[in-house]
Amino acid sequence: MTRPVVVTTIAEMRDAVARSEGEVALVPTMGALHDGHPALVRRAAELAPTVVVSIFVNPLQFGPGEDLDRYPRTLDADIDLLAPLGVGYVFAPTAEEMYPDGPSQVRVTGGPVAQTLEGRSRPGHFDGVLTVVAKLLGIVRPQHVVFGQKDAQQVWLVQRMVRDLDIPTSVDVVPTVRDADGLALSSRNRYLDPGERRAALALSRALEAAASAADRGVDAAIAAAQAVLMGEDLVRLDYLRVVDPRTFLPVDDDHRGPARVLIAATVGETRLIDNDTITLG
Repeated sequence: MTRPVVVTTIAEMRDAVARSEGEVALVPTMGALHDGHPALVRRAAELAPTVVVSIFVNPLQFGPGEDLDRYPRTLDADIDLLAPLGVGYVFAPTAEEMYPDGPSQVRVTGGPVAQTLEGRSRPGHFDGVLTVVAKLLGIVRPQHVVFGQKDAQQVWLVQRMVRDLDIPTSVDVVPTVRDADGLALSSRNRYLDPGERRAALALSRALEAAASAADRGVDAAIAAAQAVLMGEDLVRLDYLRVVDPRTFLPVDDDHRGPARVLIAATVGETRLIDNDTITLG
């Protein structure tokens, strides 16, 4: 088992990639890796002989009062998890390395979609996400970049950024990885106590309810999901929306065909998101 080489500077990362043979696949993460991340890494290894996993808690995507300071930083454990997966390099820069002059004055903005859903609840979040992803793509120059479907809005915006800015990278999306009980795996799940974790299962149950009612239209799907969420006192709903996967805008009442249900809720003090595809009509 060969442990990945840990690289901490932009210059070293560029040099390492330049010396690599064949294509490169990048898996951007904020660390605190969990059992869902190996699925991303395995997909990256299918796409390219050289896999780079970035581990960087990006301050630009955290707003005032969010959990930047308490976000778990577990680099040694993360490297142990990645070691058997064939990762070539772990790019783990400091904030000072990525933003030597302080927060970037020039940023990538995500347009109208970035101001909805997560963007409405977390103003500026997606500008921070897109800016750091653009920087990582510029540093690593991968032919492929791999994301998880759990962050559906982020995935859509990265795909749009790559297309709009003609970035020569293919965006590959891996289905959401779930625990046996249905809870979507997330680095923030570790904040949940046992009672909160049981309550958090309402999110995946709500998605299942929406899918079951989807043949009766969008209103029925939303009502079914709401009924499940309202049954959990510990769950405080932020938003529940059904969007067109092509535009990421709310579907019309007469929409038929594929749609995506998105949920964000706070369970105890922990904010969770989840989503799934349904077929309306």
